[in-house]
Amino acid sequence: MTSVDDQNEPLDLTPLPGSERPPAPGLTSSAALDPQTPVEATLILRRRAEVPDEVLSNPIPPDEFAARYGADPADLALVTSTLEGLGVTVLDSSAADRHVRVSGTAAVLSRVFGTDLGLATSADPNGNAVEHRHRTGGLSVPTPLSGIVTAVLGIDDRPQARTLYRVALPHAVSTSYTPIELGAIYAFPPNTDGAGTTIAIIELGGGFAQSDLDAYFSSLGVTPPPTVTAVGVDGATNVPGQDPNGADGEVLLDIEVAGALAPGAHIIVYFAPNTDAGFIDAVTMAAHASPTPAAISISWGQSEDQWTAQARTAFDQALVDAAALGVTSTAAAGDDGSSDNVTDGRPHVDFPASSPHALACGGTRLAADASTATVQSETVWNNGPGRGATGGGVSDVFPRPTWQANVGVPSTTQASGRGVPDVSAVADPQTGYQVLVDGKQLVIGGTSAVAPLWAALVARLVQSTGAPLGLAQPKLYDSINAGQVAAGFRDITSGNNGAFTAGPGWDACTGLGVPNGSELLASL
Repeated sequence: MTSVDDQNEPLDLTPLPGSERPPAPGLTSSAALDPQTPVEATLILRRRAEVPDEVLSNPIPPDEFAARYGADPADLALVTSTLEGLGVTVLDSSAADRHVRVSGTAAVLSRVFGTDLGLATSADPNGNAVEHRHRTGGLSVPTPLSGIVTAVLGIDDRPQARTLYRVALPHAVSTSYTPIELGAIYAFPPNTDGAGTTIAIIELGGGFAQSDLDAYFSSLGVTPPPTVTAVGVDGATNVPGQDPNGADGEVLLDIEVAGALAPGAHIIVYFAPNTDAGFIDAVTMAAHASPTPAAISISWGQSEDQWTAQARTAFDQALVDAAALGVTSTAAAGDDGSSDNVTDGRPHVDFPASSPHALACGGTRLAADASTATVQSETVWNNGPGRGATGGGVSDVFPRPTWQANVGVPSTTQASGRGVPDVSAVADPQTGYQVLVDGKQLVIGGTSAVAPLWAALVARLVQSTGAPLGLAQPKLYDSINAGQVAAGFRDITSGNNGAFTAGPGWDACTGLGVPNGSELLASL
């Protein structure tokens, strides 16, 4: 469509709530961005109607979901015509997942969304210097689209999330386990392998080589090995072999844990840019894929206050989509204890694990006899300040869900919201997971490993019951009270993650505890 807009005329714009961004952390330089620089962004549109809670526990088919809870086609048409009339290119759109992907020059998108774009160098969530587009303050949208467009993401493409895993130093490893050994220790249901299900894994960097997977699964006797497929999102691709201690470690850990524990499942790995738009687009694509996955495993995150409100809400709503379609989203709860690597001296929780629509996965330290699957001790993972500890605490963004109302979630000076985590498994790298990364045998820990472990367990539960689990928490918590142990769990009562201490029943270190998969299946 040819633009009829006069580029010199000021536009009638309305501020977009929740779009305010502070300067990027560790900002060291900033310069003007060439006005002709191509920029892509993702717009999220409002729903036709809010998704009721009963749909999250009783999933519905995709076509019914799209018709009832997707975007109104009239909204989609208005957004498309309005933006194209202003010189913006609409790359693709979907009413079902309420996405509109757009592109344009920096000058055009800055004008249409009411911002100034620069080129900046700042510190990514792991402390590395990175160059990216940068904006501060809020965004706006053309006034005819006010209330219809709920988020504009990716214009500022600073890195959004960090990996939540830790490579163990060889001298620090006291013991380590293969995923198959952990499946026995946690009593995964026998005669199940995830057959007939799909596990989606979200990655924001790195990659895998099939040769690594073939060698790893062969060494474990997993035959035939699981089928693993890579899918690119927003231009990202599977790029392996760069750094076994970098993002490749995350990717291989996730695939090898999920694949060894659910070798019958089809594993689809979504590679997206590490931006708020890329992360949300990957989760949305996975949730709306056909066939619908049993689980989405998410091992990347960032303190919930390091997100814009619009991005956090859009991500949470993508997880609502997933649950309503029957997907259980497992998310790592963080590896930096109750501070979540924030230095203000207050407790913080990691997002997306803090979303009530994600199954938040905390971490333990495990001493067990792998030959007999006998546990000697299992405690909260906490190796001391700066050396790794399970995330956990209370959200100051999301209200407390009904299924946590009576389990004893504490109220802090700043929050009385959703408690994190929900569940746990071993995460201490000193008692970690044996994996193969870029040809190197490593022992890796972190709550990153717990998310794919739980995703594999979900796949095996779904295989056995023949029904999707969707939002798992109402079934897992099952109306327990404070101090009570939920069916299908082994309670972890020793240790702390800084501000919070483990005790009987749910706690803000290990949630409901670690799984007994067979008992969990029976309780479901």
